[in-house]
Amino acid sequence: MTSADFARNRENFCYRHPDRQSFVLCQRCLRTICPECQTQAAVGVICPECIAQQRRDQTPAQARAQRRWGRAGGSTSVALRGQPVVTYAIIAITAVFYVIQQIIPASTQWFVFYAPALYPSLLGTFEPWRLVTGALVHSSILHIGLNMLSLWMIGRIMEPLLGRGRFLALYLISALGGWVAVTLLAFPTPVLGASGAIFGLFGALVIIARHLGAQITGILVVLAVNLVIGFVPGFGISWQTHLGGLVAGAVVGLVFARTRRRDQRVRQIVLLTVVTVALFALMLIPLAIYG
Repeated sequence: MTSADFARNRENFCYRHPDRQSFVLCQRCLRTICPECQTQAAVGVICPECIAQQRRDQTPAQARAQRRWGRAGGSTSVALRGQPVVTYAIIAITAVFYVIQQIIPASTQWFVFYAPALYPSLLGTFEPWRLVTGALVHSSILHIGLNMLSLWMIGRIMEPLLGRGRFLALYLISALGGWVAVTLLAFPTPVLGASGAIFGLFGALVIIARHLGAQITGILVVLAVNLVIGFVPGFGISWQTHLGGLVAGAVVGLVFARTRRRDQRVRQIVLLTVVTVALFALMLIPLAIYG
């Protein structure tokens, strides 16, 4: 589909704001809605008309139950609408880990990703949790500051666009992709930080924006500059992590772009599972080489 074809297809734009492109459908009526029109539901989001219809269909008992638990309309729904909760949660957890690092410096070594830690035959221990915790620890205040600033900026765009579950899956798979690239291209280099996950968000954003027919020149420039910096000697940056996260994120973004409809949800889950399994399979290659 060309950009012109996309622009002519009104289903790719918010039905209440025809000038706003969107990637999210109301889970009830399946109409496209922009972040401003989204109200978070148990699964996905709901448009204003469906919310109104839902309230009209409520029994008195249901209305009382919702008021009791603070989940009815009004200020609570507005406050939750389009809020990047997962983004804020990741930032908060990462900040807590950084504080722990400062209080207990040795904790960095407990959590930092180190390739042989996944291969008992090479190191004598098996510590798979490092695949997650490695993205939560950072080497300096500048390191965590830049990564969390990037996450805050891009998360406010991507999370409302994709939904919380998809955004979290994208972040974790991108982080895994970064570790896989380090394992294959720089074994056994110790690395740490959320850079792989951040670059994965960039990669997914490029793919999805291109699919939507949006202008992505600015994104590509920022991405290129950050990639080049990773190759500059003396900066201590793992370009392998950046590259792996970028590729993994782009693949996940492609999956999201091609399985957008509600009836494609199962296919989307299957494809994400295949991507994850493939990444873990790639991490077994060092066993054949070094084992």
